[in-house]
Amino acid sequence: MSKRIVLMLLALLIVLCSPLFAAGVREAAQTVEDSALYRTVNDPRLFTPGKLTVATDDPVYPPWMLNNDPAGGEGFENGLVYALAKEMGFAREDVVWVSQTFDQAIAPGPKFYDFCIQQISVTEARAQVVTFSQVYFQPDKAVIALPNSVVANAKSFADLRKARWGVTIGTTDLDYLENILNVRNAQVFDDQSGTFQALQGGFIDATVASLPVALFVTAVQVPQAKITALLPPDKNDRGHGLLFQKDNPLVEWVDEALGRVIEKGIVDELINTYLVADVNIVEITK
Repeated sequence: MSKRIVLMLLALLIVLCSPLFAAGVREAAQTVEDSALYRTVNDPRLFTPGKLTVATDDPVYPPWMLNNDPAGGEGFENGLVYALAKEMGFAREDVVWVSQTFDQAIAPGPKFYDFCIQQISVTEARAQVVTFSQVYFQPDKAVIALPNSVVANAKSFADLRKARWGVTIGTTDLDYLENILNVRNAQVFDDQSGTFQALQGGFIDATVASLPVALFVTAVQVPQAKITALLPPDKNDRGHGLLFQKDNPLVEWVDEALGRVIEKGIVDELINTYLVADVNIVEITK
């Protein structure tokens, strides 16, 4: 049999089998939806039925999670997770925390958890390889600088462009500097520690980060630095969302529960508890 005939037969087989395969997938999905376990704590679609498995970084930092203890429930993000778990019917002790780095979370491929929460910004590029929930928080940006920095008394974007900027690779902050502030030639560092060390060492004048990150940096990591200005949210950054493996069937269930948590004002309460800045900080909008 010629190679051409073999290929034609294979193509025909694929065409004939595709509807059967699709029907099988629909039937399997319908079976889960018809099950008494559907949208219960024992839903078979959970990574571990009976548990809500949640990934985050290790270590974790305030104000997102306090005392380097996700299970402690003190902090904006772990407080949100426990409120969400309760809305979905899970007991507090049934929330299981696992560790995953930021880079691992946003990479394509299988995930060993139900969702990840880690201040992950929803972007079009990331949404090509993972699935996000609705946005639960849209942070302002903040300028972090030493008190004697050239941006310490900045009042405009033009003033900010006079500084030597540094930023962490893999974040949306570099895009913000280039596209919103029109900053060119910002130094790029492998991680936030490198960025903040450069700030302390005088190699850069300022960096930009989300407001909650800036609150932690100026309180703990670089206490001699301060938030010198607040900036508008990044229009290209839709905000923070829960991250799922691409096309995870749990997304709709979790998203509906998250929506109810938001509607009840729980997210606003958490923001007021953990993420509020000094009201006297200058805001620069143009």
